[in-house]
Amino acid sequence: MLPARCAGCGADRAQLCPACLTALATARPGPTALPWVHAAAPYADPVRQLLLAHKERGALRLAGPLGEALARAVRSSLGPRAGLAPLLLVPMPSARAAVRARGHDPTLRLAGAAARSLRRAGLDARAAALLRHTRPVADQAGLTAAERRRNLHGALTVLPGANHRLTGRQPVLVDDLVTTGASLAEAARALAAAGLPPKAAATVAAAVPHLPAVPHRTAGPARHPARTDPAGRAWSKP
Repeated sequence: MLPARCAGCGADRAQLCPACLTALATARPGPTALPWVHAAAPYADPVRQLLLAHKERGALRLAGPLGEALARAVRSSLGPRAGLAPLLLVPMPSARAAVRARGHDPTLRLAGAAARSLRRAGLDARAAALLRHTRPVADQAGLTAAERRRNLHGALTVLPGANHRLTGRQPVLVDDLVTTGASLAEAARALAAAGLPPKAAATVAAAVPHLPAVPHRTAGPARHPARTDPAGRAWSKP
């Protein structure tokens, strides 16, 4: 006898209805330029509040501990490659208007703090703002992953002379937060177009709203960085 309901959605007269079969079989392509991303923590309180305080409320002293968390994510993203070559942390660029309104560039500040933390750990690491916007982009809030990719495509470029600053160094993209990965993918595309493809990407936090919570595998930033795949999914390392 056939099961009375679909095991996926509860539809009548099917063990697996056509809609659920399609969901199971359909691939979810992500930003093609995006390298694997490691994040130090899930984007949830208290990490969320710490990032907002640093970014929007001028709590600049938080750059130290947040930068240390970002440094751990950088080391995790590189794995055994971490000490093979000097590192250059490349932060996501902030819009000029946002920098003026906040009075500082939060991502560049975190990148600098992370580089200092890595140097204290014995690694040769620097941070440098190598990317800039080529055009205005719409506010990303409320956009789907596909809309974010369209909004950002072609919006970033590498500053003149960036190649000289990267000579002999492993470029690593860094940001405070990854959601869909569209921003990091555009940054990776811009670097690759200049012949400087990033080796990895790292963030302080990862926010993936569609991912179900897995409490027993979620840990603090010190030991278990979260990881996102190219489709924007994330999980914590066991």
